[in-house]
Amino acid sequence: MTIPKLDFSKGLIPAIIIEDGSQEVLMLAYMNEESFQKTLSSNTTWFYSRSRRSLWNKGATSGNFQHVKKIMTDCDQDTLLIHVVIDGPACHTGEKSCFFQTIKEVNEDVD
Repeated sequence: MTIPKLDFSKGLIPAIIIEDGSQEVLMLAYMNEESFQKTLSSNTTWFYSRSRRSLWNKGATSGNFQHVKKIMTDCDQDTLLIHVVIDGPACHTGEKSCFFQTIKEVNEDVD
């Protein structure tokens, strides 16, 4: 399989992490070229922390590793969609997904 040339021209690209089985969106983080390469070689997710200005391996501290099943890119090759099997919650709050706070929900059929 040929790995497409990802567009790291702005330094970081978004990585959307979803649970492989349920397809639930777990989190959004950012990768640079080094964290992407570490993810490829280790089969666990690595990200770049903008606040700490350093790499981090999801689960290294918490034990909640994300085991990579599939990595996809969008048509512009500047965003990743990563399917993972999880060892525990993705969110630092203990929630399974970082997306647990509803802002708006419409309960009507939309045509």
